Amino acid sequence: MCAVVGVYGSEEASKIAYYALFAMQHRGQESSGIAASNGKEITLIKNRGLVTKVFNEDSFKVLNGKCAIGHNRYSTAGKDSVLDAQPVFARYKLGEIAIAHNGNLTNKLKVREELIAKGAIFQTFMDTENIIHLVAKSQKDRLENRIVDAINKIEGAYCLIIQSRAKMFVIRDRYGIRPLSIGKLEDGGYIVASETCAFDLVGATFERDVKPGEMIVFEKCEDGKTTFRSEQLFEPDYHPCAFEYIYFARPDSVIDGKNVYETRFKCGEELAKEHPVDVDIVLPVPDSGVAAAMGYAKGIGKPFKMGIVRNHYVGRTFIEPTQKIRDLKVKLKLSPITHIIKGKKVAIVDDSLVRGTTSRQIVKMLKEHGAKEVHMLIAAPEIKYPCRYGIDTPTKEELISNSHTPEQIAKKIGAKSVGFMSIDGLKKALGEDREYSLVSFDGNYFAGGCAESLNCSGK
Repeated sequence: MCAVVGVYGSEEASKIAYYALFAMQHRGQESSGIAASNGKEITLIKNRGLVTKVFNEDSFKVLNGKCAIGHNRYSTAGKDSVLDAQPVFARYKLGEIAIAHNGNLTNKLKVREELIAKGAIFQTFMDTENIIHLVAKSQKDRLENRIVDAINKIEGAYCLIIQSRAKMFVIRDRYGIRPLSIGKLEDGGYIVASETCAFDLVGATFERDVKPGEMIVFEKCEDGKTTFRSEQLFEPDYHPCAFEYIYFARPDSVIDGKNVYETRFKCGEELAKEHPVDVDIVLPVPDSGVAAAMGYAKGIGKPFKMGIVRNHYVGRTFIEPTQKIRDLKVKLKLSPITHIIKGKKVAIVDDSLVRGTTSRQIVKMLKEHGAKEVHMLIAAPEIKYPCRYGIDTPTKEELISNSHTPEQIAKKIGAKSVGFMSIDGLKKALGEDREYSLVSFDGNYFAGGCAESLNCSGK
């Protein structure tokens, strides 16, 4: 998934970027990085690990300047290497440049092969490096034109923040698959971030979302003040990713005008209409299942209980690269409360079911703590198709719903029953004012390069 942030026109640019990345740590835990520009040069610090591990007070003595861009990495493939951390930095004909990218390019292999044929040398496995090569090899005389030239050669999902020594460029793909918003800082500068929860932490005021297909250029006016201008590069074909609301975003974020918490609550209410079960209590899988479980409990008229405690010092299992680590971390991070569960018929509500690993472990734990029977309710449709726009479902074989019915899944994970929300129910919860990307549920690869995307590796 990744988190990106850009800060322009602030004396505390790199520190604001740091706190924004901290607020968006849930979007990526494998590496973090910040590049800062003081108008003369770009400095960069990045490494594997969480934001608080990568940076310390000494970092900000190096990362000085009024412009900073940052990135938290969530890998869907590639290598767990510091080389694959972002931002990506390079020196080229016009000077220095750094790029932070959230998304997945569906024509990455074709572009990379063409670049290699022309002499490009790659140091990473990221599709982001394609972009920096395209910019460097463009024959346009201005960076802004080179960026537009490069953007016209890539396809798929991307939110880009590109930093030169003097300007900051922000681009969102024509489909608006990944979220990106603009905020105004108290000192007159601007912040751009994947989620609005970053604005709340740094005291920024929400201005607006970056439009699909839009490029925004942040620069200094002659009077020294910060300003930005906008250019619509592509006709929008708006398909925001439904998974942002279901799973990825923080509940206090507002994604393209819709509060994530409220949307998840509505998902729970729709799920209750479609799959009511006879239980004593409703439990959430914390944390992203809480709002949906509250909506479900309201819908079936049963008590909502926080019957599972989450250890917040353990990261998300869904974005961990190996199955062995996923199995271990489920036990490390979730602890049932016996007093609430013992002797009860339980409905446990989760936001999604991908491989079945977490669900199987949770059902087993609930039974071990005395649950009479366990019903698993999923506040999302069945995930049957791999997504190539930046979600960690690389193959159909890893998706349990691709090869099992709900009844078979229930037997496999040890539950009394399993209920998924329908695609129509999800659409009702999300609102039918826009056409969401539901590729994981319906297999509709609407964006360019979709045929290739079924065979290529993710960023």
